Amino acid sequence: MGTGAAKRALITGITGQDGSYLAELLLEKGYEVHGMIRRSSTFNTSRIDHLYVDAHDPDARLFLHYGDLTDGSRLVTLIERVAPDEIYHLGAQSHVRVSFDEPEFTGDTTGLGTTRLLEAIRVAQSPTRFYQASSSEMFGATPPPQNESTPFYPRSPYGAAKVYSYWMARNYREAYGMFAVNGVLFNHESPRRGETFVTRKITRAAARIAAGLQSELWLGNLDAARDWGYAKEYVEAMWLMLQADEPRDYVVATGTSYTVRDFVQFSFERVGLDWEKYVRFDERYLRPTEVDNLIGDASLAESVLGWKPTVMTPELAGLMVDADVDALVRT
Repeated sequence: MGTGAAKRALITGITGQDGSYLAELLLEKGYEVHGMIRRSSTFNTSRIDHLYVDAHDPDARLFLHYGDLTDGSRLVTLIERVAPDEIYHLGAQSHVRVSFDEPEFTGDTTGLGTTRLLEAIRVAQSPTRFYQASSSEMFGATPPPQNESTPFYPRSPYGAAKVYSYWMARNYREAYGMFAVNGVLFNHESPRRGETFVTRKITRAAARIAAGLQSELWLGNLDAARDWGYAKEYVEAMWLMLQADEPRDYVVATGTSYTVRDFVQFSFERVGLDWEKYVRFDERYLRPTEVDNLIGDASLAESVLGWKPTVMTPELAGLMVDADVDALVRT
C-alpha cells in the first residue's frame, strides 16, 4: 500500500469517458488518484477539469503525469514514482472503425501498450493490483450470450489487440503471481462518450435536429445489436475486481440486446421526432467485418462481486439525449 492512509491509484486513459467516472469514484472513496495523460498542444482534460485542484493545494488528491503507452521506460519511472496500490489500465486506441484504418497504431497502443505496462510493473517490482480493460469486441463473431468461458473470435484490429492484451494479463498473473484481472466490459456509454462513437453521435444529432441546428444524421449498419450499459455503473465493477480476495476475469454487461436502429428510435422519441425522416445511410461507416450481436452474461460478477446493472439501454439513451439537450441550452 502507498505511503499514508489513503490508497493510491494510477489510471491510464484518465481523460476518457471511463477514466473520468473512475477518477470520481476513487476520489469519493478517499483515494489519491494519479492519471497518465499524453502530451498535446491542445487541452484534452475537459472530462476531469471539474475534479482538478492545483497540485500546490494541500487538499489536492488528483495528480496528472505525462506519459505514453508507447514509451516503456517512462512507464517504469512513473510506477516507481507514484508507487500505486492499484493500476487501472484504460488507455487505448478504442474506436473500432478507426482500428481498420490504423491497424498498426492500434496494435502498438491497445495491444503492446498493455505488455509495456505489465513489464513496467514487473521491472519496478511493484506489488500493485492491475486492472486490464478488456472488451466484448474480443468475442466478435462468437454467438451470444457471451461469458467468461466463451471463445474469442475478434472481427477488427481493435478486437484482436484486446485479445492479445487479455492473454498478456493472464500470462503475467500466472507467470509472476501478479494480481492482474481482465474486466471484459460490453458496450458502455454515457453523456461523456466521444462524439465520434455511434451512441453519442446519435443522441447529439437528436438534440441538434430538435433544436434546428442539424438536418440529418448519417449512419452505417443499423442492424448491429449490442449490449449497452451505463459507463458510470461499469467503473464500479472495475473497482470491485481489485478489491476481491483472488484475481480473476469477469464479464460486465446488462444481459440485454438492442440494435443501433433501436437506439436511434429511443433517442429521437425522447425529443418527439420520427427518426426515419432524418437518418441517412452512408456505406463509409460500415466495417469490413461486422460484429452482429453481443449479449453479455455477467452472472459471475453478480455472484462474486455483488455487481448488477440498473440502467438499461432505453433509459441510457434518454439520459444521454437529455444531457445533449442541456448542453445546447447552456451554450
